[in-house]
Amino acid sequence: MFDVVAEGSGPLFTDPDADKAREFFRTKTRAMTNKVMTVKEAVERFVHDGDYLITGGFGGDRIPAAVCHEIVRRRKRNLAFAGHTSTHDFQILAAGEVFNRCDVAYVIGLEARGLSPNGRRYMESGKVEVCEWSNYAMACRLKAAATGVSFMPARDLMGTDTFKHSAAKVVECPFTGERYVLHPALWPDVAAIHVHEADVYGNSRIRGISVADIEMARAAKRLIITTERLVPNEVIRQNPDATAIPFFQVDAVCEVPFGSFPGNMPYEYFSDEDHLKLWMKVEKDPEGLKAFLDKYIYNVKDFNEYLGLCGGLERINQLRAEEYLIDTEGGRCSS
Repeated sequence: MFDVVAEGSGPLFTDPDADKAREFFRTKTRAMTNKVMTVKEAVERFVHDGDYLITGGFGGDRIPAAVCHEIVRRRKRNLAFAGHTSTHDFQILAAGEVFNRCDVAYVIGLEARGLSPNGRRYMESGKVEVCEWSNYAMACRLKAAATGVSFMPARDLMGTDTFKHSAAKVVECPFTGERYVLHPALWPDVAAIHVHEADVYGNSRIRGISVADIEMARAAKRLIITTERLVPNEVIRQNPDATAIPFFQVDAVCEVPFGSFPGNMPYEYFSDEDHLKLWMKVEKDPEGLKAFLDKYIYNVKDFNEYLGLCGGLERINQLRAEEYLIDTEGGRCSS
């Protein structure tokens, strides 16, 4: 029995009960079956109104943009969203007003690009219920779920306003008497992660930083993988150590070349800074944003058609070249 010393006042949007989560995962098939489908099919099957959604990637890297577009295009509603290292993915979902609850660690900011005008407007509108965390705290919550326990102890947040507005608790350690924060486990209903390579079964490879995506894949009840390219299972078997996410965690595999656009895909293509600036510009005017969304999301068939509106393969090739550009005068180098 822990002695609770302090607790945050924020709402808890998911049930941290590990036994209930185990009951669900016992029913999830581990069959090695072909899971290839379109993004539209994946969102229709696995994203439901009221679900708790989390997206993978890190800041502007490996954004599952195609899934975010489809969620907005399908006009999903009343989702909860994990604002964990979220930039343009948050911006897309906020534009569609698909969520009404948000665990906030990093949202609204698009890093050096500035703040999303519409994202800020939406979060200040009173339409979204908020609980505050740090990025590390959110990672701890996913780690707890991935480990199969109801909480993860840590030493962050104590003495901060973030703790006051979180749903964490401070307890005394029964062994030492020291104080620790307990972060409740987070089992998302559905996660979307964009990867470099995957086979038809869902075995996935990530190049570069993975942040909390490994834990996220283990914690999510349903997992949609979008991939730059499908590769044969034989390729996966040749180097099994490169598999970051195994097939039995995956529910859908969608081949979406350039699926992180306009975000960065490490070792593939750089972010489209011009298009991100356009998002920021049109967001200043709600009517302008509505017309923008009609053109680029609601009135297009799929993500590939969106890419065509943004310059298509010619623009992608420019971003590929930029990703590998090395500035010998001290500027940005290839990731």
